[in-house]
Amino acid sequence: MIVGLDNRTVAERMVNALPSLLLPVPTFLGSGHYNLSNPRSRTSVFNTVDKCKVRMPNHCKSKGNGAADIEAREHLYLGMDFGTSGARYALIDKEGNMHAEGKREYPLINNKETIDWIQSWKITLFQLLDDVPLNLRSTVASISIDGTSATTIIIDGKTGEPLSKPFLYNESCPEALPMVKSIAPENHTVCSGSSTLCKLVSWWSSYDSNKDSAVLLHQADWLLWLLHGKLGVSDYNNALKVGYDPEIDNYPSWLLTQPYSYVLPSVQAPGSSIDYIKEDIRTQFGFPKDCIICTGTTDSIAAFLAARATQPGKAVTSLGSTLAIKLLSTSRIEDARFGVYSHRLDDKWLVGGASNTGGAVLRQLFTDEQLEKLSEQINPTEASYLDYYPLQSAGERFPVADPKMEPRLHPRPESDVEYLHGILESIARIEAKAYNLLKELGATPVEEVFTAGGGSNNEKWIKIRERVLGLPVHRALQTEAAYGAALLALKSKGRIIKGKII
Repeated sequence: MIVGLDNRTVAERMVNALPSLLLPVPTFLGSGHYNLSNPRSRTSVFNTVDKCKVRMPNHCKSKGNGAADIEAREHLYLGMDFGTSGARYALIDKEGNMHAEGKREYPLINNKETIDWIQSWKITLFQLLDDVPLNLRSTVASISIDGTSATTIIIDGKTGEPLSKPFLYNESCPEALPMVKSIAPENHTVCSGSSTLCKLVSWWSSYDSNKDSAVLLHQADWLLWLLHGKLGVSDYNNALKVGYDPEIDNYPSWLLTQPYSYVLPSVQAPGSSIDYIKEDIRTQFGFPKDCIICTGTTDSIAAFLAARATQPGKAVTSLGSTLAIKLLSTSRIEDARFGVYSHRLDDKWLVGGASNTGGAVLRQLFTDEQLEKLSEQINPTEASYLDYYPLQSAGERFPVADPKMEPRLHPRPESDVEYLHGILESIARIEAKAYNLLKELGATPVEEVFTAGGGSNNEKWIKIRERVLGLPVHRALQTEAAYGAALLALKSKGRIIKGKII
């Protein structure tokens, strides 16, 4: 198996504390019907993947018998995942069965020697919509999108134009950190140079553009806005790192008293209906008039939803360009000293963080073919004597928050097999350190790990991680965040009554 990482050119992966992200959706009984009046027919979003079977493994192909087959099927739900260098879509039915899926790399449009991410993301969004099989588009009932956490876009609310370049997920604004620390509670999630709030404060202090009509959006918010046209709507997973408190379901008073608080978006639960798809988008691509656009989430939350880890102690490690950890816990943990934060899921908390180690480092050093051949020669039962801290560049977020941490990838042995083994095992040690840290901080101890992302394809790496973690490690049944985003689109099902969104 390949170590991982889909064929992408840069690095890979650039609900209201309402009790509803472990949300009630159809329980799929033998008849396939959902009784709204029977509470026993309601279950969690996670359970919608129980019967998941990928019906269309190939890019942009559809399965069926034309119009008659479409007529026999019920509505479909479209999710899109926007990572660091590419995006995916997944199209599912109400039982979680996959009807179509596909991926696109971002076109790297240069603008004065820098990549114009705004245009790249926009082009890719419309490419994905066009990739949805034409004969299935009329059945799409709702759409949701996930994006990279803390990727921040500030736009002019009057013109819709960006007021600066976007602040990417891993971008740090250390100059804003003292100001943020002076207003936020000690060790709050926003007290990290890469937090959304630090990016907002940095922009507020540095840019001379007119701020009167400024609106802050996260990557997923902005992409969804292109589809629904209502400015200033976010979800409380994305808004966490700008300071939103999902426990009180509001922005805290220490944030609302700041002069830039008017820039903050309104916040809803992920999967909440926002509005119907814009008419020009609908007619261009052939989606139905009653297709709903709903709030999204972050890429790692979407991957967690897709992986179906439903009990406290269950965790998901996403091995993409970076290493993201999410552990379902009965306790909320927030500690910016270590890059640890919690998202709310019903009466539980999704605790974790994201390290800058991961597949991007591997892609710098090896081709996909090399990764596959070298991995086959690794003995995962033997510990590597090499001790690395694999990073693409200086800076680490979790389990150590150190923007100056340097990569450590030497000494390099003569054997490439030993070198790859050492890197894979070193990443596994970072993962183990992360889970041990969460336990020390008071989270529910991890009992089982599901793996998502491109790195989940490498069976040798899974066995190395099992040995290092001392825990069972499994490849998630669904490994793509786009599938989790599609589950959020499914969440909005049933929100239309007599032509109105409720």
